[in-house]
Amino acid sequence: MSTTTTTTATSTATATTAAEAPVVEVLAEATISGIEAPSPDELDAEERLSRAEIEALQLERLQQTVAHAYENVPLYTKKFDDAGVHPRDIRSLDDVAKLPFTTKEDLRQTYPFGMFAVPMEQVARIHASSGTTGRPTVVGYTAGDLDRWASLIARSLRAAGVRPGMKVHNAYGYGLFTGGLGAHAGIEKLGATVIPMSGGQTARQVQLITDFEPDAIMCTPSYLLTIADAMVEAGVDPRQTSLKVAILGAEPWTNEMRREIQRRMNIDAVDIYGLSEVMGPGVGSEAVETKDGPHIWEDHFLPEIIDEDGQPIADGERGELVFTSLTKEAFPVIRYRTRDLSRLLPGTARSGMRRIEKITGRNDDMIILRGVNLFPTQIEEIVLGIETLTPHFILELTRKGRMDSLTVRIERHPELDIEVCQAAAEVLQQKIKVHIGSSVGVVLEEPGTLPRSEGKYKRVYDLRDK
Repeated sequence: MSTTTTTTATSTATATTAAEAPVVEVLAEATISGIEAPSPDELDAEERLSRAEIEALQLERLQQTVAHAYENVPLYTKKFDDAGVHPRDIRSLDDVAKLPFTTKEDLRQTYPFGMFAVPMEQVARIHASSGTTGRPTVVGYTAGDLDRWASLIARSLRAAGVRPGMKVHNAYGYGLFTGGLGAHAGIEKLGATVIPMSGGQTARQVQLITDFEPDAIMCTPSYLLTIADAMVEAGVDPRQTSLKVAILGAEPWTNEMRREIQRRMNIDAVDIYGLSEVMGPGVGSEAVETKDGPHIWEDHFLPEIIDEDGQPIADGERGELVFTSLTKEAFPVIRYRTRDLSRLLPGTARSGMRRIEKITGRNDDMIILRGVNLFPTQIEEIVLGIETLTPHFILELTRKGRMDSLTVRIERHPELDIEVCQAAAEVLQQKIKVHIGSSVGVVLEEPGTLPRSEGKYKRVYDLRDK
């Protein structure tokens, strides 16, 4: 039975946007599990390059990639010609701004293989997105692309403290999704042992983690919390497993969720970043010793941040993340608009390569509630900041007449009295109102009644009539 704390739906906002989620950079004083960061001697040579050396390498590879795309992909030939730009015009990294953007719609319009820059006989593998809003986006890889991808996954795992001989439980989905097979190849490339569990079958995940004693796990952050719940149900203490580190990605997640995972499982949790159109997981990754946002592997990718008008903005300013691939053969992308919102920051653990702030959300994920713009991650930060609440919640958008309403449905804590849970729900309601300037409803649900993630978690349910 659900307990409704409030259904109030009046706006007190005076601004057109919600307050931005607070910027939190988590610098780890020491790893929680005792897992050790790699020594300088263990790093790839490119990870040790200076900023100037990285930029020189980027320019050389950018010029090669732009020429390759122009000569072999009809879409880029037309885009460049229409923009009045030629590969020979790229003489500095700043000149990338002369090039037109690539969008997901471009990829859909050229479905299935119109973006491939090599003959099909050179394509060793094809992946594709789910295509929930239309045609799937299809990406291809040469054998060389796959080898470089595996090397970057291996680099990301090493940054998380994983070493040859360790066991890695891979709970990313296998198949057309890039996560499972991409992670699998990288684990093997590193010389670690892969446990190819894939997603789903949560009870079996718990059994194999208990029996096989892996050192690391790769999955989405929301699914790891689902696994932790299943451990408790099976009589397994999530804090007493063999796991030392979780390499988590494929969905936005906050530092509050990191703290929740680390608290519940007594492991280190690091962020691996990627998207299928650019390569897949491994475009960048956090270092376990700093946990301050993924370092972009800039020897293979050129990142930019742009504003709402598509203009490049300075490092440190928040905007949309854009990528140009620098070493991809089958599927080069030029200034691909990710829709991910972040900032570019100076490198720390890898001083020559810039970091991105943890993704706060996507342009596509933004909720507009009575003129107020907010992201699901803003609600997540508030929920996970209240210890007496569980991390299991969904957001429902409804409309009555001309009035939009947002309801947070959240499971009550199974070990606390209902009165304590109701009080926590009231605190949540007040904190959300202060944060976004608009009232929402909060409904307590019984434990275990909301959907659980087995991959990317669906947080928002828009029930408004379109």
